[in-house]
Amino acid sequence: AVINGFSEIATHQKKMVYLCQLLIRIANGKKLECNFEEDPRISPLESALSYWTLLEREESKFDKLHEDIRRLIQIQVVAVYMEKRYFKEAAEVLERMFTDSESDKPLRVKLATIIKSKDPYIPLLQSFNYDLLISKVKSYVERFMKENEKNFFLQAAMEQVESKGLEAVVLQNITVNASEEEENDWETTQRFTEEQPSTTNQLPEDAAKSRRRSMRKLRARSILQTLNSLQNVEEVVDSQTSGRRRQPWTLEEDKKLKSGVRKFGVGNWAKILVHGDFNNRTSVMLKDRWRTLSKIK
Repeated sequence: AVINGFSEIATHQKKMVYLCQLLIRIANGKKLECNFEEDPRISPLESALSYWTLLEREESKFDKLHEDIRRLIQIQVVAVYMEKRYFKEAAEVLERMFTDSESDKPLRVKLATIIKSKDPYIPLLQSFNYDLLISKVKSYVERFMKENEKNFFLQAAMEQVESKGLEAVVLQNITVNASEEEENDWETTQRFTEEQPSTTNQLPEDAAKSRRRSMRKLRARSILQTLNSLQNVEEVVDSQTSGRRRQPWTLEEDKKLKSGVRKFGVGNWAKILVHGDFNNRTSVMLKDRWRTLSKIK
């Protein structure tokens, strides 16, 4: 996000950046001397509220957890000033935080009353305390990670394929083979469970656990076979490309390579390969050619 800007990153990555920004501000929420914004009046929690708003804009639906976190941040923005007896600053931040919307009006009135009382130990602030805010945010983070988790093996395999600039046909064949192996493993598991002799001293729970263990072993074997196949893909592609007559690099291809490096950076050969019009080249060829050009330069 820092290198390419927010316009060039995926939605889930943008949410991840916003979430990290939110967490660091909440972690320092009670340190009023800590500044995250150019305006020194903006406290860490007030800054966190702006990032929570950005996170909410990226959400497809809202629920009670979203509302709870927003309210807790708003309350704690005021509560932190109250605890340090900065009542004037608490009144000022209240004016900045709330709009004229009717939904915010009840909470705004309550917080204004609390500030006038100059009592930081009032029940509302004690009930909706900082620990509760942390707990709610942790719940949101756990849900966020669960919704955005990926199959680690599949992700690692895809990154390996993309980094080597391997051909789609080979990947497709591996995917089909992996699917067939998984089906075979499933059939094997079914036969295994059906053929197991029933024993009188084995409880139903034990039998279920045994079947689950067998399933995990078979699936793990299938994944390892798929990954081993992926590791051999580069050799397959190299053997295919080595049979072709080497084509000299043209001036136009060199220009496209240099343009790709300027746009995506050295090392992002797969991206450069996809976005450039290279004649039967691979990302390894791009890397080697760049090394040659660098030496010439």
